[in-house]
Amino acid sequence: MLVLIRGAGDLASGIALRLKRAGIDVVMTDLERSTAIRRTVCFSQALTTGRFTVEDVTAVRASAETASGVLSQGEIPVLADPEAACRTFLRPDAIVDAILAKKNLGTRIGDAPIVVACGPGFTAGVDCHAVVETMRGHYLGRVLYAGSALPNTGVPGLIGGFAGERVLRAPADGVFRPLLDIGAAVRQGDVAATVDGVPMLCTLDGVLRGILAGGTPVRRGMKAGDIDPRCEPEHCRCASDKALAVGGGVLEAVLHFYSRRSRK
Repeated sequence: MLVLIRGAGDLASGIALRLKRAGIDVVMTDLERSTAIRRTVCFSQALTTGRFTVEDVTAVRASAETASGVLSQGEIPVLADPEAACRTFLRPDAIVDAILAKKNLGTRIGDAPIVVACGPGFTAGVDCHAVVETMRGHYLGRVLYAGSALPNTGVPGLIGGFAGERVLRAPADGVFRPLLDIGAAVRQGDVAATVDGVPMLCTLDGVLRGILAGGTPVRRGMKAGDIDPRCEPEHCRCASDKALAVGGGVLEAVLHFYSRRSRK
């Protein structure tokens, strides 16, 4: 089975880990220059470095034509193809929209025999065959075969007793310049980065779990960093509980529809 995942950020990468470990071939697509925050656990980094490993799985920058060779090596091809135009060449058994844009950026139920979407902005049976809940809480990772995910609240999920305070936002429009690396211990008030000379201050004590890459164009208020108040640096190097929970839901949905097709 071949699954094409739209997006290669931290949530999409958790999904890819789940599918890959279940013996499913995975291809991923993303922007040429990703705006992922948790870069240490994002397969999108392969587009910058050529190869990138998350936990025990390696991704390689590829094209539609070279993807099969990468798959034959047991690795994940990542394509700079945000529109997922490669689907017409690759003909995947399933497409997973894990862009997390909070709206549908063009995924259609007819794009593949199985189409699964993550988070709000999709309706099962209309835009896709199933939706997987991405909001932290009781329903996280649940598969919806009818209806839509919970609407976006704009408030990050609670981690270590903190929600919105965890997120660092660009203080101005301009070019982002990080001053600290992912995994660094920080205290409230530390300068984590600058945007055209304007400092971006840490909002609480903890570990810098994510930060934008240097040179990224940003706008004021854009999410640019993430602090984990649990102070566990090793969390920066592995997929999150949320990513793996959503990945489990995607795995359920893909196998649910694939088994139904196989019985026909």
